[in-house]
Amino acid sequence: MFKRIHLIVLDSVGIGAQHDAAEFGDAGTHTLKHTLESHPVELPNLEKFGLGCIDPLPGLGCPESPEAFYSKMSEVSQGKDTMTGHWEIAGLNIKKPFKVYPDGFPEELLDRIREATGRDIVGNKPASGTEIIKEYGEHQMKTGDLIVYTSNDPVLQIAAHEDVIPLDELYTICEKVRAMTTDPDFLVGRVIARPYVGDSSENFTRTENRHDYALEPFGRTVLNALEDNGNDVIAIGKINDIFTGSGITDSVRTKNNEDGVDKLLEVMDRDFNGMSFLNLVDFDALYGHRRNPEGYSNALKAFDDRLPEIVSKLREDDLLIITADHGNDPTYTGTDHTRENVPLLMKTGREMQYGPLRDSSTFSDIAATIAENYKIEYDTHGESLIKEISSDEE
Repeated sequence: MFKRIHLIVLDSVGIGAQHDAAEFGDAGTHTLKHTLESHPVELPNLEKFGLGCIDPLPGLGCPESPEAFYSKMSEVSQGKDTMTGHWEIAGLNIKKPFKVYPDGFPEELLDRIREATGRDIVGNKPASGTEIIKEYGEHQMKTGDLIVYTSNDPVLQIAAHEDVIPLDELYTICEKVRAMTTDPDFLVGRVIARPYVGDSSENFTRTENRHDYALEPFGRTVLNALEDNGNDVIAIGKINDIFTGSGITDSVRTKNNEDGVDKLLEVMDRDFNGMSFLNLVDFDALYGHRRNPEGYSNALKAFDDRLPEIVSKLREDDLLIITADHGNDPTYTGTDHTRENVPLLMKTGREMQYGPLRDSSTFSDIAATIAENYKIEYDTHGESLIKEISSDEE
């Protein structure tokens, strides 16, 4: 068994449309394949892990002696958003999808926000966060109105200039809106504060003071089971926000993918008994939603370059798990996530005979694996892979 498990979610790095993709409007999508076809890069370290064995990928072979276990997982929950994917990885099955607002939010909700905040609202449409502050930022600086927008995710985002609406006030506003959007009529997964600075549309930039206000998970996750068992659960990046701190024993903030890897390496130098849980969001936020395959490929290459550093930190009783939470094919129409299978790569700190694992019909096989490893009671629809990845001696 393993003392430490390091779980990395490559946000949106899907590996092909899953069996029900057509029901989500995503037939034929394939984030990894189409990204690498559009902008080829070499991924030698992920290739050694067996990424190209899961599904044929441009530029990646399938090594005869891979350096990790590999397979793919399908999502069973009724959604293709970040929270649904992560919650399923942690053991839940989300049967009712969150609401999305492709035409903007209803006036009834906007009126409630106006009444609660004393501020008017502009925007109210799906938009890129950088583009909407270019469009409404100068207006917001003059009027103090709230810039409210969404995406094809179940999120309500509020952008405000830090000199016009101070951070404390913006956070308070988002807390009030979070309370409003727990109503089933307006249910969204996250309310996000999006502060920015600058003096004109030419130089507005979003700051690192973003804050997410998520719903609490709809049930007990394997993170709660670990915490109750006295194990550590160290959240890195937006994991703490995704789970609203539930089941988290320590949280480390990050700025971007590179900083996320840096923070993971620091955590791997610590002595703990339990798991670290890292989300690398740039694939999704910066490149998937913006339909930028070149940026997406370069981000994959940047992670691949850092993978040997992560492997070098693995101790003999460590397990590294790399997966994703959904797809976001940057060559597809629109700006939404895509309903895809996700890769599953697992490597230990020991010499082992690596190779294929069975495909998983739910992301929750990860939760079941974690629970069995730490010998904790946790009910989930997933099935553990621990026996398949344990050495013969065990």
